[in-house]
Amino acid sequence: MPVTETTDTREAIIACSQRLMARKGYTAVGLSEILAAVHVPKGSFYYHFASKDALGEAMLRSYFTDYLADFDEILSRSDRTWAQRIMDYFASWIESQSSFECSGKCLAVKLGAEVADLSESMRIALKDGVAAIIERIARAIAGGIDEKSVTLVGDPQMVAASLYDLWLGASVTAKLSRTTDSMDNSLVLTRKILGI
Repeated sequence: MPVTETTDTREAIIACSQRLMARKGYTAVGLSEILAAVHVPKGSFYYHFASKDALGEAMLRSYFTDYLADFDEILSRSDRTWAQRIMDYFASWIESQSSFECSGKCLAVKLGAEVADLSESMRIALKDGVAAIIERIARAIAGGIDEKSVTLVGDPQMVAASLYDLWLGASVTAKLSRTTDSMDNSLVLTRKILGI
């Protein structure tokens, strides 16, 4: 879609990059493809970003901002117990991953292993985003323990990190099998771990 006078060029480049890289990966998408898709000249790109890595970092930070806003909306549902909110989050995970095209909903899954060794700034953006997700899971677990909808004996932070690892692995396996079986199994295991 062409950039109009009212469209922020930087945001258009980030949004297009997110769509393309979620589908193809980081290294498979060149700057020329991104710029052609948003009808932006190369000079305009370098006005906003020093490099493709700088774009990648900005794209990941933007992605996690949106992702965390969606997660916060789930966690704010005060008509649900903390256990229900946790399960709502993981159900939304399955929903976002089950298309197997992952057009914009799974950059941590899609790019995690690919960019961790390519770009330190992108690795850190991914690490920061994942840490924020884990912190929210841990907070929800602690809330569930307090209200007794979660019966976990152990450190909520450690369990939250382990659950994230479980789900990240299940998402990769789901991409390989083209089924949600691994994530469905993770949902069952998450219930058992949390005593829900």
